Amino acid sequence: MTQSVGIVTPQKIAFETPIALSSGVTLPRYDLMVETYGELNAARSNAILICHALSGHHHVAGRHSQDDKAPGWWDTMIGPGKPIDTDRFFVIGVNNLGGCHGSTGPSTIDPATGEPFGSTFPLVLVRDWVETQARLADHFGIRQLAAVVGGSLGGMQALRWTITHPERVRHALVIASAPKLTAQNIAFNDVARQAILTDPDFHGGDYYRHGVVPRRGLRLARMLGHITYLSDDGMGEKFGRLLRSGEYKYGYEVEFEIESYLRYQGDKFSDYFDANTYLLMTKALDYFDPGRHYDGDLVPALREAQARFLVVSFTTDWRFSPARSREIVKALLDAGRDVSYAEIESVHGHDAFLMEDAPYHNIMRAYMNRIDAEVNA
Repeated sequence: MTQSVGIVTPQKIAFETPIALSSGVTLPRYDLMVETYGELNAARSNAILICHALSGHHHVAGRHSQDDKAPGWWDTMIGPGKPIDTDRFFVIGVNNLGGCHGSTGPSTIDPATGEPFGSTFPLVLVRDWVETQARLADHFGIRQLAAVVGGSLGGMQALRWTITHPERVRHALVIASAPKLTAQNIAFNDVARQAILTDPDFHGGDYYRHGVVPRRGLRLARMLGHITYLSDDGMGEKFGRLLRSGEYKYGYEVEFEIESYLRYQGDKFSDYFDANTYLLMTKALDYFDPGRHYDGDLVPALREAQARFLVVSFTTDWRFSPARSREIVKALLDAGRDVSYAEIESVHGHDAFLMEDAPYHNIMRAYMNRIDAEVNA
């Protein structure tokens, strides 16, 4: 029987050892906000790291209080009796460096100035996140992770783990992801960034000291993002051409239900997410290309990997299409790696990896059972 992990409490973990980032900047120290679920076994072999996507964070499952309206962002997947079963695994959720949910990021106070980092916070790459996550594993005394799991940008982190720290991960679950962004995806990200960068309230990234938020830009960026996360069929099925009042109003206010939905999502997002973090996260997406140092060839990069892989895609995901997942699978096979692949029928587009879908969850459960048999024998 499945149930929630219940009330959970995040913890902020301080790292006092400097970290040299890919950009050439060194941070003297940083904090990571973390949540854990389940128990670490005596051999410390049952740890699962969950890597979040662009707008995600450490709060993966459960609730922070009884009054929370919604659980963690992947509560459908993680918990007692769920595909990633917290009765069997020690699950770690982390807010990445540069985030805006407790980890050190642009909105954090810079101890050198007493002001938020703002525009001075450096860009980070996926490889930088993986390095901080490896230090987090060290903090828990975990030498090897049973699995690294992630969807979208999280899947890129799982892939990078197997290349940068091949001996430290047994399995990588790469869901609704890609080996690198297409030109179209980079274009979407740039339009979203331009909405923020050209907002009069952005102030070059130092809007904190002005007491404002570039809300209009962030709102537009999120609206654009949501369009790309959904499928045409999914939007048609959910909203169609429904009018809120049932008739045309001959103006530019909200008339169609899809307009109402997008504006609601944009407004909600601008209330809790930081614009500088949004810029940083989309750039990390753009820069991800593990084959870059191998003349653009992913195969030699993946020859470094020792992990076994599950790659999952969704039929109506046009942002990170099944063809991109099949590129990963082919590269893994050409590199002689062990890989399983599933392509799931879904109307939900890119967001399908967050949905409670029986075929998808059954595949995840079966693969996690395989991992359980290895690490909890």
